[in-house]
Amino acid sequence: MLMRTIAVLLLSWTLHAQANLDALTNQDASSGLKAALEKGAGAAVDLLGKTDGFFGNGAVKIPLPDSLKKYEKLMHSVGMGKYADELVLTMNRAAEAAVPEAKKLFTDSIKKMSVQDAKGVLTGGPTSGTDYFKRSTTDQLRERFMPIVKKATAKVKLAEKYNQYAQKGVQFGLVKKEQANLDDYVTQKALDGLFYMVAEEEKKIRQDPVKAGSDIIKKVFGALQK
Repeated sequence: MLMRTIAVLLLSWTLHAQANLDALTNQDASSGLKAALEKGAGAAVDLLGKTDGFFGNGAVKIPLPDSLKKYEKLMHSVGMGKYADELVLTMNRAAEAAVPEAKKLFTDSIKKMSVQDAKGVLTGGPTSGTDYFKRSTTDQLRERFMPIVKKATAKVKLAEKYNQYAQKGVQFGLVKKEQANLDDYVTQKALDGLFYMVAEEEKKIRQDPVKAGSDIIKKVFGALQK
């Protein structure tokens, strides 16, 4: 009985939100969403693409790969902790240097969004805009991030040793294939952290469009809350 009531309420809210959205012009709906996505994505990039953007944020800080994590305490206990610390810092600094590349790609992706895409994202889940970015920009972001990450990790000789060790580890099932190359690992973690923050910013705008500060965002997202 409870589940049926919840289902009825969800359906009622969905139909009500759709009716409010239908009352908006296609231009308003599209402009409002694009403004919100640009604001949220820009905020996420600005938060991460600076010193300590990753390293100082526990939600996205890049840790040692699992294959090295179990040796971290041992390295500290035998006076080699500085190498582990240096690697962690370098990985996070690499992500911080790479993330600003995302801003233009996000902007280009938003410009290419169709009206139908916009309405689908508006009536989708709380992170449907972020999901759109994932579909439309991940491959390009990976391509842009990789050389920046490689340049940063090349400064740490331990990175090269890690790759040699990890490749052997894969053969024996000790290391996950996706963690066998440090640059691949850092790039993926940078992407994960970026999309996590974009999603957090998107949720904030959806929950409180008034704080977004734009009239068109308030109008469009406010219609979904009525």
